[in-house]
Amino acid sequence: MSGFAVKDIDAAKTFYADTLGLEASSAGMGNLSIALPQGGIIVVYPKADHVPATYTMLNLEVADIDAAVHELTGKGVQFQIYEGTHQDEHGIARGKAANRGPDIAWFLDPSGNILSVLSN
Repeated sequence: MSGFAVKDIDAAKTFYADTLGLEASSAGMGNLSIALPQGGIIVVYPKADHVPATYTMLNLEVADIDAAVHELTGKGVQFQIYEGTHQDEHGIARGKAANRGPDIAWFLDPSGNILSVLSN
């Protein structure tokens, strides 16, 4: 089991459940439990002085990265563009074609935590 902090647990629950479509439920003590599609549980906890990390906190594997990015963009998710990552106009870094790893696109949750969708 892993976990990370957010500024606002209610905003996190709405984002992870409604926007990302993950199963998010109360975990007691004001925490949130998120069930990952490939298995495993993430515990999300509120932290008033939360400062987002400068690295990817959670990778979500998807079968079709183009479809996932399109769907999330339609839900208001804005994909991040990072210099030197060779991303296309949708924010997708195409690593598979160049043997540089998975295709990946990064975005932020409401607390500024960096997340990604990726396809191997």
